[in-house]
Amino acid sequence: MKVVAILLILMFIQFAIIICCEFRRPQRAVAWLSITLCCPPLGLVFYYFLGRDYRHGRLVDRRCQTLFREIDMHVLNRSRIVKVSADTGNPQFEQNVGLLTLLGRLAESPVTGHNRSQLLSSAEEAYEEMLKVMEAAQEHIHLEFYIFRDDEIGEQFQDLMIRKARQGVKVRLLCDGLGSRGTMSRRFIHTLRQAGVELHFFLPPLSSLLDRRFNYRNHRKILVVDGLIGFTGGMNIGDDYLGKDPKMGFWRDTHVRLEGDAVYYLQFTFLKDWRLATGEGMSHPRLFPKHTCTALEAVQIVKSGPDGDLDASQEMYFAALCAARQRIWITTPYFIPDSSICRALKSAVLRGVDVKIIVPAIPDHKLVHYASHAYMDNLQDAGVKFYKYTKGFMHAKVMIADGLLASVGSANLDMRSFYSNFELSAVLLEPGKVEQLAAGFQQDLKHCEYIDPYRFRERGRGVKLLEGLCQLLSPLL
Repeated sequence: MKVVAILLILMFIQFAIIICCEFRRPQRAVAWLSITLCCPPLGLVFYYFLGRDYRHGRLVDRRCQTLFREIDMHVLNRSRIVKVSADTGNPQFEQNVGLLTLLGRLAESPVTGHNRSQLLSSAEEAYEEMLKVMEAAQEHIHLEFYIFRDDEIGEQFQDLMIRKARQGVKVRLLCDGLGSRGTMSRRFIHTLRQAGVELHFFLPPLSSLLDRRFNYRNHRKILVVDGLIGFTGGMNIGDDYLGKDPKMGFWRDTHVRLEGDAVYYLQFTFLKDWRLATGEGMSHPRLFPKHTCTALEAVQIVKSGPDGDLDASQEMYFAALCAARQRIWITTPYFIPDSSICRALKSAVLRGVDVKIIVPAIPDHKLVHYASHAYMDNLQDAGVKFYKYTKGFMHAKVMIADGLLASVGSANLDMRSFYSNFELSAVLLEPGKVEQLAAGFQQDLKHCEYIDPYRFRERGRGVKLLEGLCQLLSPLL
């Protein structure tokens, strides 16, 4: 009896600690309480290493804030900042001034006005453009990816990085310590470093576990060349993105090439991530050269993660969903929305907005797939329309709100992207680019199967039970 009493007391203490720490995010609290209930002796240990939010603690080294503040001011002085709706080039913002104000306050990067963007809707197109721009590099090449594989396309990037490094171009490659764990051989890594490429891993698993930062993964995809041309979106570096994975087949993704003010903020983000991973701070003016882009596309780089004070990706999504009046079209490989996003989607349907969401028919993470079904079941009752992409694997992370804006980036519509990962998206306000993405969405619908709510409800009880359990743990997936 004494042993049972002690276990109950320990469980009560664990419950109290978790509730006190997670009171702002009830869904996470329930998930951790469930784990603690199943594994009383280990629940608090898991929570200690994996669950705590160190956003305002020692996760991010704040000693270099002065350095980055100086860079920020330098970049602001060189950028055309969009503060009024007329400067967006998008008439719809005249009725949505509040949304523009919110976007301007969301992240460290404001909405900028001198930009040119090019949408890249396939890996073949994106890799070709990236390699071409890297080939022309004169000063530096900065790459940051969650996954970098040493397969055929990875070797093409490797060969080019080595060649440019030997030409005197500064080449820096930052890969996530977990996402790229085991994707590159020691020989591949050694060859890069021996040629002069600076390669580092962001929060390697062992060290990040010991200092309780393991749960924070760098999911960003960034390429900046000479501080003048940048790329971001949903694509990592690997043959699977070219459709060469026999299990996943054709791979649908979206990337964007940028010139102009927005590139400064891609560079700024890379430098902060590099500082966090390596301890090296860089602020040379040559990293932020004056660009000659005269195009007038409004673009904002929205970055979110433990290095920021706001959940910028989630706030951007929520604000866009609330502002939409005609359509909300979303493609996402993982669909695990928090309660506020669920409410925003339901509210949009109730006010007559056309809400369509494309998800993969082929899952690459089973638990996430089952959890997604539980959320879809509830939202279908409200009128949200879901479609399964059947041509291959849907990996694009795109959100379109009316003709107002469209987002292309690394952030999935899930709680991990919103609250735990380092993420980055390009928000495009130029009407032509928004419509181009909308046309791409309609094209994708031709390769989709509508998920009929009535047939979807006919899933077996065992499947629904599994989905419910996965939904319970979904804030941690």
